[in-house]
Amino acid sequence: MKRLRHLLLAALFAVLAAPQALACTTMIATPGATADGSMMVTHSDDDELGDQRLVFVPAKDQKGVRKVYPEAYAYPRIVTDDRGPAYDTKGYPPTEALGTVPYAEIWKILGREQKRSFTYFDGNYGIMNEKNLMMGECTNAANFEPKANPTASSGNPQRIFYSSELSRIALENCTTAREAIKLMGGLIEKYGFYDTGETLLVADEKEAWVFEMCALPDSRYHSAWVAKRVPDGEYFVAANTFRIREVIKDDPDNFQYSRLLIPGLKKLKWWDESKQGPVDWLRAVSPGEYNHPYYSLRRVWRAMDRVNPDLGLSPWVKDTYSTDYPFSIPPSTKLDLAKVFALYRDHYEGTQFDLTKGVAAGPYGDPHRFVGPYDGNQNNVDADKKFYGAWERAISVFYQGYTFVCQTRPNAPEYTKGVVWFGPDVSATTCFAPFFSKMAQLPKPYQSGDPQAFDPSSAWWHFDLLANWSRLNFQRITKVDIEPVQQQLESAAMDGVLAMDEAVAGKSDEEARNIVTEFGFVNAGQVLDTWRDLTFAIFAKYSDGYINLPGGPAKAIGYPSDWLDKTNYADGPVSYDIK
Repeated sequence: MKRLRHLLLAALFAVLAAPQALACTTMIATPGATADGSMMVTHSDDDELGDQRLVFVPAKDQKGVRKVYPEAYAYPRIVTDDRGPAYDTKGYPPTEALGTVPYAEIWKILGREQKRSFTYFDGNYGIMNEKNLMMGECTNAANFEPKANPTASSGNPQRIFYSSELSRIALENCTTAREAIKLMGGLIEKYGFYDTGETLLVADEKEAWVFEMCALPDSRYHSAWVAKRVPDGEYFVAANTFRIREVIKDDPDNFQYSRLLIPGLKKLKWWDESKQGPVDWLRAVSPGEYNHPYYSLRRVWRAMDRVNPDLGLSPWVKDTYSTDYPFSIPPSTKLDLAKVFALYRDHYEGTQFDLTKGVAAGPYGDPHRFVGPYDGNQNNVDADKKFYGAWERAISVFYQGYTFVCQTRPNAPEYTKGVVWFGPDVSATTCFAPFFSKMAQLPKPYQSGDPQAFDPSSAWWHFDLLANWSRLNFQRITKVDIEPVQQQLESAAMDGVLAMDEAVAGKSDEEARNIVTEFGFVNAGQVLDTWRDLTFAIFAKYSDGYINLPGGPAKAIGYPSDWLDKTNYADGPVSYDIK
């Protein structure tokens, strides 16, 4: 029986570990665009029911070769004993590496040795390291999306890198955004890229870059990448479509690109500069928007319009290759954490696309629109796909796995400078908790939990449970019950972060690390305890469709009249007369 169980687990793991693209929204707010001069990199990992863990990866000596694992989002995304205890998941077979890269090769690209790796926080992609290097991600459609290929052969190049492992290697070895671009670009060119197009946001305390990549169908010019710097004072957003357009030459301080790109595009006849002018990266390598029209660009519009409504950007464009939305914009007012959190909780409220309105929102203004088999593959572009209809795609969506805001605070002490604000599950109904980048470990509830098996000790399940329950009466429950607690906890955490600036002042490295670690554990514990109590209180309060308060009696609330008018309520049996 034991052997049979292991065989079944191995078979199940092989199916669940198969690659699937993620549909995410990611942002940058540069120091000149934020109220306190922070650099922020954000990401909502909209991965349906994938691995939702925030994992602490400890430092280790780097000797010999570095294993490169395949992209995988189902739980557990990686099973190994070489990336800390959280990834040494018991009961699952070890993940088989696609290949290896000698550390000497990594150091050669960097131009220096990095004998010991940096600690970092990891999700489905790398998030932030102890040197306050920050990452965000979104998946994009590309003209060519090959499978991984560990073994090169004639006419068939090796391809072992996807953005997930690239981001992790960068966080293990790099201290600045420019270093990360140099390393990731060099690895792509030498070892090849596979699967979907990808955007990685890469930022340190002073500089932020957008790094985009894809595979090319050629044995020599097999992969390509471009990177563009976000000007200080500006805000950037990407949402499942490449955002870099013209490839700018001879300006390495603001634009960099792969040596394989220009000759590769010409050979493939995808773009010829002599005939078409400067390369348009998006047009050259991508069919454009993900999934359906406005799946990506509506989110870009909405975020930019909220950040700077004075620009008067239109929600309507000519086509998927529109240039109506700038690469980045200055905000009309400086951004702070609360404003960034609010961007991720958006459902187009107050616009013509408001998902809390209309028949599909039900009687209680539920903005969530579940995906059905008629929608085809939700997260991939298919040229032959037939559209029977489509829902607007909001920034906050029911299948979010987690959202984070990385923040580097320029005037804070070294041990409280870098923070990851992490919110499990759906942005609209989560609570962001701060974890300093120099913590010695992360709380176990945030590093555990299988989305296919309910676990009350897992942070993700705390929030997923309440998110699902809130849909019984979404507007009332979120406005009356969830948002006040959400705001109270997040405001207290912001005050706590400021208090930690004073707490670590004058302390030794060991003392400071212990202080910020304890703060992260205590605050997270309070958040989870409060959320559990809130969930149970809401269970009782809205039992059986009533408002059921202690002392009673239960109050019937029924349905709004405008929704009743759209039903057959008026045709119901109100007399014994024959109709």
